[in-house]
Amino acid sequence: MDHTHRAYCQNVSPGGDIIICTRREEDWVPLTDEWDRLSCWRTNCFKMDINTVMIMAVLLGVSLTPSLTTQAGLSEKVLVFPYETDFSFVALSPQKEMGLRAFTLCMRVATELPEERQIILFAYRTADYDELNVWREKDGRVSFYLSGDGVFFHLPPLSTFRSSLCLTWESRTGLTAFWVEGKRSTYQVYKPGHSIRPKGTILLGQDPDKHLGGLEATQSFVGEMTDVNMWDFVLSRSMIQAWHYGHKVPKGNIFDWGTIEYELSGNVLVVDDD
Repeated sequence: MDHTHRAYCQNVSPGGDIIICTRREEDWVPLTDEWDRLSCWRTNCFKMDINTVMIMAVLLGVSLTPSLTTQAGLSEKVLVFPYETDFSFVALSPQKEMGLRAFTLCMRVATELPEERQIILFAYRTADYDELNVWREKDGRVSFYLSGDGVFFHLPPLSTFRSSLCLTWESRTGLTAFWVEGKRSTYQVYKPGHSIRPKGTILLGQDPDKHLGGLEATQSFVGEMTDVNMWDFVLSRSMIQAWHYGHKVPKGNIFDWGTIEYELSGNVLVVDDD
């Protein structure tokens, strides 16, 4: 059968230095046949797989596919990541820039992945750095990274039953701690004086190893995640415990689960929190 080909190109940088092009056959092809996609830097072009193009578009704030439609509000909803993939993720849009010198990050999470399997729980990356990453490591510890070496905590293991997990850090003293079920871990001092840089991309479910992609299935999150909230200050013990028990607390001024703006990609499901 004869097919015509058409290229779709879009500038994705203010100066027009980066152009993303996609090309496909005019006739419908099965979903298993990926588009031939090209990314061009001025006159130099190179092929990239579909997953790299998708994450590149999210990181650059460009919509290339109808699946990446911004939605808002997840009150009484749960994100389900059912499979290990290198393409399923949720991109979050903060209510304010992520230039931070303190924060509290809270979420409720459940997974059946074995303890020896590394899991990304939260990823914030700018062009050059993993600015703020939270992991469950292969040895079962939970870790926290700010642009370099991380800090590690022995916490109760994540399991098929939902855990409430919070992380606090402030630059002035470097004091950081995890909170599990409203109980604080031992404080550690980590990167006093550090500042988290703004203008990056926040993902749930995947860790971009570079600003333009690099997703790995063996690091992906599989399980359920809900009630992701973030503040640009350290919540008090009483506030964190109130959040854990579902009581009213100040709405997250970076993320508020009830009004959060997000984009789904891949096999992520949004289901009722029952």
